[in-house]
Amino acid sequence: MRILFLGDVVGRAGRDAIAARLPGLRGEWKLDFVVLNAENATSGVGLSPAHAKVLLDAGADCLTLGDHAFDQREMLGFIDSEPRILRPLNFAKAAPGQGARLFEAGRGRKILVAQVLGQVFMKRPFSDPFSAIEPVLKNLSGQAKATLVDMHCEATSEKMAMGHFCDGKASVVVGTHTHVPTADAMILPGGTAYQTDAGMCGDFDSVIGMEKSEPLRRFVTGMGSGRFQPASGEATLCGLFVETDDGTGRAVSARMVREGGRLEPAAP
Repeated sequence: MRILFLGDVVGRAGRDAIAARLPGLRGEWKLDFVVLNAENATSGVGLSPAHAKVLLDAGADCLTLGDHAFDQREMLGFIDSEPRILRPLNFAKAAPGQGARLFEAGRGRKILVAQVLGQVFMKRPFSDPFSAIEPVLKNLSGQAKATLVDMHCEATSEKMAMGHFCDGKASVVVGTHTHVPTADAMILPGGTAYQTDAGMCGDFDSVIGMEKSEPLRRFVTGMGSGRFQPASGEATLCGLFVETDDGTGRAVSARMVREGGRLEPAAP
């Protein structure tokens, strides 16, 4: 199975880049399934139903959220009506929606997608992600040809721990939340493709997707004078492309993705 995971979509720039580039990538790369983390797609905080539709219409098969899952209040009432949107398994016991689901991936195949929130350095005390993901992998992964876990958290160590915890049980474990792509795409010993952070789909001439002036002012002076606003320049699509073996569910190749925008290596 050919799977594309793209990191946190940030604001209009990220949405426009997905709408412009994803339909072509689906055909060019012969993709079977596409997952986007979309928790920052609306004004940099949360996801609105209207913007969810834009991303799904562009070719996403599944949208994952994160700690900002319900910052756009309309999502509270919308998520139960749109099965292609997942919130974290361990967000809150009373949260609407689901944190894991089996999806059709073509030719009679199914893929399991799940998301969990980490605990280290996060602003809210979420419950244990390891005990949240374990029964999902045990009960549902056997019904799927591939399994993808979105580990949404701050600490690289916690993301790596989740990768090793799921090694041999999931096809892909990929980190989100920091908006900074890591250059460590690999296949772990048990056959799980792993990348610590997928990065973001947004304007990298920014501070993690936000216009530079306000974050810089707060860092330099310790005081703010306004709200953060998503940067509006050309966006780069960042993420992870994985091919898996339908027989074993193991990853056979994994490479980081950087498409378009400003995030290009400097000339030597």
